[in-house]
Amino acid sequence: MPAPHARHLDPRLLAAFVAVAEELHFTRAASRLYVAQQALSRDVRRLERELGAELFVRTTRQVTLTADGERLLPHARRALEAQDELLAAFGHARPLLVDLNSPGLTTGRSVLLRARELAPEQEIMARYESGLTGAAAELLTGRLDASFGRYAGLEPALRARLDHQLVRYEPMAIVLPEDHRLAPLPAVPLAELAGETVYAGAGNPRTPEWTDLARLLFAGRGIAVAPPAPLAVGVEEFERLMAKTGHPVLAVIGFPALPHTVVRPLVDPVPLSPVSLVWRKGLVHPAFDAVRRAAAELAGMEGWLRRPETGWIPAIDETVNSVHH
Repeated sequence: MPAPHARHLDPRLLAAFVAVAEELHFTRAASRLYVAQQALSRDVRRLERELGAELFVRTTRQVTLTADGERLLPHARRALEAQDELLAAFGHARPLLVDLNSPGLTTGRSVLLRARELAPEQEIMARYESGLTGAAAELLTGRLDASFGRYAGLEPALRARLDHQLVRYEPMAIVLPEDHRLAPLPAVPLAELAGETVYAGAGNPRTPEWTDLARLLFAGRGIAVAPPAPLAVGVEEFERLMAKTGHPVLAVIGFPALPHTVVRPLVDPVPLSPVSLVWRKGLVHPAFDAVRRAAAELAGMEGWLRRPETGWIPAIDETVNSVHH
């Protein structure tokens, strides 16, 4: 039972508790809050004293929540959200952190730039988490506020804790070595890729939603998904691995051209990658409304949600997006 004299709780103590409860690891929680582990442990112990309850079971191997800790967690989250709302209302908001997946991709970057124009007084900062599945974990722990990607490609348990706004049906493309037999074509019909092995990020734990999209697109067309390869970081490494394997790479229109490669749109049908703005449920931030407005504005102005007659998207995306909206 809470101690009868506990009438005020420092929000810092609640933030420490929530970080440890979500990470179940004191070192990671301390890193997340940019504090020393000893200071974090001290704050948690102080909160336990003030509440008169043990919140965690600590062993040398793991940290788990007690029943009191489980009971406190939703209340602590609501209290911190209320504090964020209060500070936001008086102009003391922290930066809004928006993941753009990878440098060079145009959809998220265009939305971010427009949002900065709509809310110049707010700080909206870009991050790069490579894929939506990778970003989702960061969204749920509060390290990121929003990301872009294929919402339907997330596990249902993740989707249940996130919200989304469909922004664009992004036409897909193929990146080819400049000496590839299909490189002279201005656009590549999907049927021409029959017999090819195409790299689509297989094995990358941050982008399974993209690999799943490729498998759905290639099914029944005689196109194989390339087996997992070492994750290439940077243009030079990507170019080296591409030259080594010779595999074409599945991408989207607007993918930045790399040395010794060409980017060609895919046609017959035109495969579309559904891109959503994704955020954790309950997010409150004064800059976030500007991001949502920017996404909707650009979708209307640029025709991002118009689908060509020969457009293709997976049935699961049709279902998830129609149910949500």
